[in-house]
Amino acid sequence: MALAVYACDPARSRGRRHAEPPAPTRSDFQRDRDRVIHCSAFRRLVYKTQVFLNHEGDLFRTRLTHSLEVAQLGRSIARSLGLHEDLVEAIALSHDLGHTPFGHAGQDALNDCMADYGGFEHNLQSLRIVDRLEERYPDFDGLNLTFETREGILKHCANRNAVMIEAEEPAYADGGGGVGRRFLDRSQPSLEAQLCNLADEIAYNAHDIDDGVRSGLITVEQLESVPLFRQYLDQTRTRHPHLCDAAQDRRLLYESIRQMLSAQVYDVIDATTAQLQAVAPGDVRDVRAAPPLVQFSDPMRRASIELKQFLLRNLYRHAQVMATTNQARRIVRELFAAYMDAPQTMQPGFVARSEAARDDLDELQSRARVVADFIAGMTDRFAVREHERITGVRLLA
Repeated sequence: MALAVYACDPARSRGRRHAEPPAPTRSDFQRDRDRVIHCSAFRRLVYKTQVFLNHEGDLFRTRLTHSLEVAQLGRSIARSLGLHEDLVEAIALSHDLGHTPFGHAGQDALNDCMADYGGFEHNLQSLRIVDRLEERYPDFDGLNLTFETREGILKHCANRNAVMIEAEEPAYADGGGGVGRRFLDRSQPSLEAQLCNLADEIAYNAHDIDDGVRSGLITVEQLESVPLFRQYLDQTRTRHPHLCDAAQDRRLLYESIRQMLSAQVYDVIDATTAQLQAVAPGDVRDVRAAPPLVQFSDPMRRASIELKQFLLRNLYRHAQVMATTNQARRIVRELFAAYMDAPQTMQPGFVARSEAARDDLDELQSRARVVADFIAGMTDRFAVREHERITGVRLLA
């Protein structure tokens, strides 16, 4: 399918932080996607928590499977809208690279630990990984991704962090700012980046229903109180009455989720198409200057918010989930304190960076960032083992 005029075109990419010759058989966005897939941080996502911790079951989503689902949804919608599918996939596969072990509980704990040292935010950490922390190439740190992929990775950013990022960005040939600029001038990212944000939300809601029911922490009967889900549950029961048999409950759940996902995808396509027709952007610059264009319809947005609120009350704050996440927070806090006191107990590469930080004006802050990088890169099970090695206490067994 031909690209729409408002899509990102790799032939007109704003470029990379370090200039490289083009690949003979791949576009720049294909190259970005391939670099992400082959990097160490991407492989570690298979053992990082989504909602349920890694030891709690083999079939629950992980950060890796979540990223794959976001990529699939994003590509499907991108094709219908004439957007660049490879760019959408590159953003989707890299957007969670910076997540800590233990999901949001780990991120919150690490942010608390870093409160006096600049804080911690997983979007910024994802950018930090692709810009600095991956060590795969002879002449530069990071993966040297295109501006367009990096822009999509940085979903949220406080002004103080945007200023810091902009100070380190290269001078682009077109004279525009870097990936932090839009947070300062309140402009929008590309449509591909906007799409990944919404695909992320759609994937979350659908797979957390599945995992929540599989875990036994929420039930289909409870979900009937959510209008968005009940609509497709009732529709499935009407179309496939044999699934009302208790022995078919998994098929009933899967088909209801599938119908809900499809409805949300088509809603985004229709609502976004209407916005694009109304605004009529002529190129990516017009997209950046316009209001957000990739969106749900108003009824679907309200229904999606209701579903998220249900999951927050009944799943994410369930007593069993909170009990494990409290232990996860303890692991992160105690690892941070231990490494700050004895940075030489980290892995050799991080020890070397910590020792180099002695020459920095603010040695303590620099050390804290090295420690945060080390902890954020851990998988759930590695963090549990490290905590036990250091403290002698086995948590989350």
